[in-house]
Amino acid sequence: MEGGETTLSGFGGGGAGVDTKVLHAFQTSFVQVQSLLDQNRVLINEINQNHESKVPGDLSRNVGLIRELNNNIRRVVDLYADLSSLFAASDRAASEGGSVGTVRQAGAGHKRIRSGLD
Repeated sequence: MEGGETTLSGFGGGGAGVDTKVLHAFQTSFVQVQSLLDQNRVLINEINQNHESKVPGDLSRNVGLIRELNNNIRRVVDLYADLSSLFAASDRAASEGGSVGTVRQAGAGHKRIRSGLD
């Protein structure tokens, strides 16, 4: 393998060379996604506890917690969209015999479409 490439069976054309930058971007994105999902689990537990308590202050706090939960979900969606684009570019490059030269930072350059629920 040439410098900066490794072999990963079943990825990018069944064992074709995959740029280590791409693999690093995948790993970084998946770590970020897992962290956000872990945060969401904690948020959901707190939201449920606050709801069950029916204490006005706790219920008011849920507004901010739900907002944070929604933002985390948006970030996860953005990360998966970036991964999908990266995978498509990597697969395309592998099928053409090249590699993906540059990897943009996860989440960078993504235009967010906001719903009327914000």
